[in-house]
Amino acid sequence: MWGVLGVLCAVLFLDGLDVSMVGVALPSIGTELGLSTTSLQWIVNGYVLGYGGLLLLGGRTADLLGRRRVFLIALAVFAVASLIGGLVDNGPLLIVTRFVKGLAAAFTAPTALSILTTTFHEGPARNRALSVFSVFGASGYSSGLILGGLLTSFGWRWTFLTPVPLAILALVAGLALIPKDKPADGGGHDLVGAVTLTAGMLLAVYTVVSAPERGWLDPLTIGSILLAVALLAAFLITENRVRHPLIRLGILRIGSIVRANLSVVALFGSYLSFQFMMTLYLQDVLRWSPLKMALALLPAGLIVAFGSPFVGRLIDRYGTSRLILASMASLSLGYVWFIATAGNTPHYAFTVLPTMLLLGGGFAFGFSSIMAQATEGIDDSEQGLASGLVQTSGQVGAALVLAAVTALVAGGTHGGGDFGQFHAGVNLVTAVAVVGLALNVVPLLRRRREPALASS
Repeated sequence: MWGVLGVLCAVLFLDGLDVSMVGVALPSIGTELGLSTTSLQWIVNGYVLGYGGLLLLGGRTADLLGRRRVFLIALAVFAVASLIGGLVDNGPLLIVTRFVKGLAAAFTAPTALSILTTTFHEGPARNRALSVFSVFGASGYSSGLILGGLLTSFGWRWTFLTPVPLAILALVAGLALIPKDKPADGGGHDLVGAVTLTAGMLLAVYTVVSAPERGWLDPLTIGSILLAVALLAAFLITENRVRHPLIRLGILRIGSIVRANLSVVALFGSYLSFQFMMTLYLQDVLRWSPLKMALALLPAGLIVAFGSPFVGRLIDRYGTSRLILASMASLSLGYVWFIATAGNTPHYAFTVLPTMLLLGGGFAFGFSSIMAQATEGIDDSEQGLASGLVQTSGQVGAALVLAAVTALVAGGTHGGGDFGQFHAGVNLVTAVAVVGLALNVVPLLRRRREPALASS
């Protein structure tokens, strides 16, 4: 069991490593390839949308065809896409390789989580396994910041090539350690649902990014909005009519699962967007080196890496709802502190460092708790669905928030050493976190009020 967990953790470590290394390298990529801020966000969002758009199909495929087979094939595709990404020499091709890597991760991520949740029984054992799982993700993210800073000093391509040998090693270990499982006896794929969901989300993000420059009342903008809405509506209609839907909509009647999916939107959406802004500000505006910038953002990853091992025990004692509430409170407080103290030139020790510590605490409490709540009470046959659903919510939500933040930053006022162009973006991520906090406060207050009403 623990050998299997080791392989799954290695792949999550690789995912965190890849995401943070590329984030550090963005300004260098933009300089060498001549990409604007709007284009740079597609290097992030290309991956995120490929990831989020097909996560549900990935989870469902794992349930139907066998988790081991899907996991290993997707990991091999991830390695090949990483290699090609390190060799291309223009922006559009680089974005395409990031999208393909996202597609591969859309199959490895939910499959890894469903292998974990079916290997470890619900309760203390699964909570401990999820905590260990989270530690490796945070460690990969933290290591990627430092490694990305070092590698970018030699050339940004190394941040794309480094994951290749690591993915190959994980593939060999997976072949040796993950036991074979049988495909499901029945079922089918919902390709129409997968296509309409992915196309609708891609078009929605593109519209949000391009509308400020083109104008919200431009006919092309309005047409894009209507087409995105039509595609997403077609996805919902499809899910109600097909025999084997991508999402069994009945799962959304469970309040705790809905809250977990909305909470992960607040967690990923606000954090990823804030990191994107800080990466651009510290390197492009303050002219910090990639390594110095990476060290500045590192405390958040260290908090997650050292704090996550204890979250499993805290879940056993206090339950997921209270820990998710603590996570949202820590995130909200971090962003509010940044807004209150940043001014036009944020001071690192007084503003940035406390913010990163609070964000790290929020992520440490939130990630494992949200994943546990999103899969509680779900039959093993639908663990891939539940795992894919919560990860889809996080990735698609992050893509939409990042697209909106990018539009605000691109339209902000510029000035030497001035943080002004980023203020609107920070206000938006703060609002996202506060909404996540409110969503988790209300059910707890209602729960406390019910016994009082019953006694009176």
